[in-house]
Amino acid sequence: MINDYIKLDLFEKTVLQKIVLPLPFQHDFPVNEQACFLFVRKGMLQYQLNNDYQIDIPSNYSLLLNCLESGNQIHNTDKDCEIIIVTLHADILKKIYNNELPSVLRDPQSIISNKSNEKIDNDFLIQKYVESLLFYLENPSLVNEDILILKLKEIILLLTQTKHAQSVKIILSQLFSPTTYTFKQIIEANLFSQMKVEELSQQTNLSISSFKREFVKLYNDTPANYIKIRKLEKAAELLLISDERISDIAFSCGFNDLSNFTKSFHEKYQTTPTNYRLNQNSK
Repeated sequence: MINDYIKLDLFEKTVLQKIVLPLPFQHDFPVNEQACFLFVRKGMLQYQLNNDYQIDIPSNYSLLLNCLESGNQIHNTDKDCEIIIVTLHADILKKIYNNELPSVLRDPQSIISNKSNEKIDNDFLIQKYVESLLFYLENPSLVNEDILILKLKEIILLLTQTKHAQSVKIILSQLFSPTTYTFKQIIEANLFSQMKVEELSQQTNLSISSFKREFVKLYNDTPANYIKIRKLEKAAELLLISDERISDIAFSCGFNDLSNFTKSFHEKYQTTPTNYRLNQNSK
C-alpha cells in the first residue's frame, strides 16, 4: 500500500507523480511506449533489470528508464522512500514535438544500442527542477496544459545537458522510432569505438557476466581478445591502403594509446606498424 500519492495528468494520461513508498515495496514495469524519469527525494531505490543486474539509486539521484522492455522492476530498501516520477509517453511527446525528433535528442554519432536505462548523478539543476514539480503537485489549481508541456520539455533539455547526454539521447529517441538491434549488430557497430567491455555490455542491456557468456557463445572467443584482433586487422589493412599517420590509424581503430597499439601490433605481426607498412609496400 502506498503511503502518500499525488498525480497530475496531461491529455488524460498521468505525467507527474509524487509517491511515498512503504517497506517493502515492489513494482514490475509493464511493456509500454513510454519512458520514466524517477527522482529519489528520500531513501534508497533499487532497479532490477531482467533478474540480471541491479542499480542502487540513493537520495538526490535519479533513473531514466525506457519501458519498452518487460521484466524490469523497482523496489525500495528504506522506510518511506519518496520518489518523483515524470512519465514521458511516446504519443504525448510526438504530439508536443509535432511528430519530429527534438533537436536536443539528435545525435550525429548515431550509436547502435539497445540501452534502456541510465542512472543520473546528483545534479543541482535537476534538483531545482524537482522542487518546481513539487510546487505544482502540491498546488494543482495553478497547473494547466501549457505548464505541463513546458515541464516535460524542460526535463528532456536538462537531461541532455548532463554528462549522461549520450545515453539520454539513445533512450529517449527510441520513443520516436523504436528500434531493437541484435546482439551481433551492436557488437559489429561498436567494434572500433573507444568503448570498454563494460560500456559495450551496457549497450546490450546485459550484465558483464551475461554479456561475456553471450559473446563467447556467438564468437567463440573472449570479448577483449576478439575485439583487439579485429582492431589490429583493420589497422594492418589501413597501413597498406592509406597514407594516414600511424597515430591516426591507431585512434580510428579504437586504440587511445599509441604505445599500447604498437605493442599489441608487434605481438600479432612480429613487427612494428612502421616496418609492416614498409615491408608490405616494397613487395
